[in-house]
Amino acid sequence: MWEAIAGMLAGLLAFYLILLIALWLYARRHPETVSIPEAFRLLPDLIRVIRRMAADKTAPRSVKIKLALLLVYLLSPVDLVPDFIPIIGQADDVIIVALVLRSVIRSAGVDLLHRHWPGNATGLSLIEKLAGIDARAAQRNEHH
Repeated sequence: MWEAIAGMLAGLLAFYLILLIALWLYARRHPETVSIPEAFRLLPDLIRVIRRMAADKTAPRSVKIKLALLLVYLLSPVDLVPDFIPIIGQADDVIIVALVLRSVIRSAGVDLLHRHWPGNATGLSLIEKLAGIDARAAQRNEHH
C-alpha cells in the first residue's frame, strides 16, 4: 500500500517538475508576451472580460469551461508555481492566461473578446498580444 502511494507521489512530483520546466521554457522563448507589470495593470479588466465571455450564451460550452476554470485559478490564492520561485513564480499566471486565451480565440474567434472587452483600446491591444493575436489581422477580420 505504501509503495503505491509513494509511487503516485513520485509520479506527481515528476509531472510537476516537467510542468515547471515547460513553463520556464515557454517564458524564455516568448519574451514578446506581455510583461508581468503590464499584466497586473490589466488584471481587473482581464477578470471582467473572462467572466463576461464565460457568461456569453453564444460561446461554445468548451470555451465557457476553459474560461470558468481560468477565472477560478486567477481568483484562487494558490498558484501553480509559488511566487518565490524566480522568473516563473510570477510569470505562471501570465503564461496560463495566454495559453487559455489563445485556445479560446481559436475556438470562439476574436469577436468574442472584442464584444466583451471592458477597458480601453491600449488594454485590448495588450490582451491581443498576450493571446497571440495579430491586431491588424483581427481588425481586418472584424471589418469583413
